Amino acid sequence: MTGTGTVLITGGTGGLGYETAGRLAAARPGWTVLITGRDARRADDAARRLSAGSGGHVVGARLDLASLAEVRAFAAELPGRGLPPLRGIVCNAGTQVVRGITYTEDGFETTFAVNHLAHFLLVNLLLPAVAGEARIVFVASDTHDPARRTGMPAPRWAAPAELARSPRGESPREGRRRYTTSKLCNVLTAYELARRRPDLRVNAFDPGLMPGTGLARDYSRLHLLAWRHVLPALALLPGLGVRTAGRSGAALAALVAAPRFAAVTGAYFSGLRAVRSSEASYSPELAADLWRGSAELAGLETPGLETPDVTRGRAR
Repeated sequence: MTGTGTVLITGGTGGLGYETAGRLAAARPGWTVLITGRDARRADDAARRLSAGSGGHVVGARLDLASLAEVRAFAAELPGRGLPPLRGIVCNAGTQVVRGITYTEDGFETTFAVNHLAHFLLVNLLLPAVAGEARIVFVASDTHDPARRTGMPAPRWAAPAELARSPRGESPREGRRRYTTSKLCNVLTAYELARRRPDLRVNAFDPGLMPGTGLARDYSRLHLLAWRHVLPALALLPGLGVRTAGRSGAALAALVAAPRFAAVTGAYFSGLRAVRSSEASYSPELAADLWRGSAELAGLETPGLETPDVTRGRAR
C-alpha cells in the first residue's frame, strides 16, 4: 500500500501483535498503527515504546473483545479519533481457555466469543470506514486442520449458536478443541468476506507455533514452564515449525503492507507462503452458515453483504 493510512491491530500490547506493529511502523513511517489491548494504560505504554523504537506513529486504545458492547463502542468512536483512512485490519487478539469453561458478559463461551465473534462484529462494523483495496488479515492457526497433526484435537463443528454456548465437556482437551474450532471459524470468515467483498484483500495467516507468548496463560504450571522456557529454544532449529514472535510478526507485516501481496485475497498463509488450509475451510456452505449465525448472535444487520451464490466455488 502507498500513501498514508491507519492499520488496526487487535491484541497489540505483546507477542505477535506487538512485533507486527513495530515492523509496520518502521517500514511505513507515514502510516498510523493503532494497537488495542484490554488495559488502556498498557496499550498506551506499548504504543509509546513502539513509536520510540521504530520512529513511526503508533497509538494505543482500549478494546476488550470479551464485550460486544465494547466492540460496538470502539467502532463507533474510531472515526472521531482523527486518524488517517483505515487501510488495514489485523484480527490478531486471541485466547485459549482450557481449565473449565468461562463465559463473557454476553453469555457466550469465551474462546469462541473473543477469537471469532468479536472480530467478526468488529470487521463488519468497520467495513464502511475502510479505504479501497484495504487489507484484512485474520490470524488463524494450523491447529484448525486435522491433517497437520499438530497434537491438538480436531475442530468439532456445530451451528454457531451451539458453539457460542458450548455445552460440551470442561476437560483441557475440550478446551483445546474449542480453540481449534475458533481458528477454523477465522479461516472460514476470511474466505467468506473475500467472496462477499472482492474490492478488499482478505486473507488468513498461520503464525506457526510461537512459544513464550501469552496464549498459553491458562495452562498448568508445568506446561507454562515448558512454553516459556523450553520450547522457545526450538525456534533455533529448522524444520520444526517453531517460530519466534519477531519472525512471524515480520511475515504478518509484509502480508499487510508489501506490494507483492497487493492483489492476493482469499488465501491462507503460513509465514510468507500461500498454502492450503483444511478441507472443511473451503466449504462455501459452511462459511455462509457461520456468517449468518454469527450475525444473529452479534445482533448485526449486514446490508450490502448478502449471501453470495455458493456455486461460485472456493476461495482463491
